[in-house]
Amino acid sequence: MTSSAAVPRSPSRRLKTWLLSDSPESVFHARCQRLYLGWRVFSINPIAMTGLLIIVSLVLAAALAPLLTQGDGTEQVLSRRLLPPGAEHWFGTDELGRDIYDRIVWGSRITLYIVGLVGVLVVPIGLVIGTVAGYVGGWVDNVLMRFTDIFLAFPRLILALAFVSALGPGIENAVLAIALTTWSPYARLARAETITIRNSEYIMAAKLQGASGWRILYGHIAPLCISSVIIRLTLDMAGIILTAAGLGFLGLGAQPPLPEWGAMISTGRQYLLDQWWVATVPGIAIFVVSLGFNLLGDGLRDVLDPKGGGTG
Repeated sequence: MTSSAAVPRSPSRRLKTWLLSDSPESVFHARCQRLYLGWRVFSINPIAMTGLLIIVSLVLAAALAPLLTQGDGTEQVLSRRLLPPGAEHWFGTDELGRDIYDRIVWGSRITLYIVGLVGVLVVPIGLVIGTVAGYVGGWVDNVLMRFTDIFLAFPRLILALAFVSALGPGIENAVLAIALTTWSPYARLARAETITIRNSEYIMAAKLQGASGWRILYGHIAPLCISSVIIRLTLDMAGIILTAAGLGFLGLGAQPPLPEWGAMISTGRQYLLDQWWVATVPGIAIFVVSLGFNLLGDGLRDVLDPKGGGTG
């Protein structure tokens, strides 16, 4: 009686078994398992996947803009001005004969540039102020939070307008102004998280081992605050895009001939009744991308928020 040979498992099955193992072999193994379980929770959420699809499409459009368009969106051909959408110009042309489809695709680079720079600026500022205030407490907490309250007291767009008016128009100044008006909620969030965990047992253990206050802050507390901050940042991306579009609409953001979506709406509003596509198409682009970030942030909250039970 011959024994049948064992059927070898495919590499994908071996990888799945490794990711679902009950006993992680290393820290790297445990992190891979956590990422995989988080992805499983995220991928079964159709709303989150829709948001991810929109944002991935935005990134691909920005990266492949030279391949997806016939020009950079700044070429003026007055003989084809205000043409309606059609086979030759999918989204029509504007008042200077520029192809709106090309300008939308190239404008996605400006949108990603703005939200990326704002995210890089506001997260460190909010984490530093919030974790220091929550961990140290006392008069330091009072001073930092009253400073934060000053920025929270003003509407974001109004405060951004004040900063841009002082700094001057331009995309870099717009990014700086938006960052200066956006960091305060992250400081509040980081402070709340820090107050929750600063008396935890593992923090006490780190103190007993001789860890300094700065090491505890940025080696133990700050990493635990990052997930909540990332969720808040993703949900705030829509507001950042709208603020940038508002500044562009008022002529204080990206300057012509850059194809910034808010500026496109501003120049096209005078043609809204007869040539609706000039202002409507960039407005739809802002709406879709803002919706994508909101849906993505909602899905990330289910995965990363420990209180939501997403991975439980």
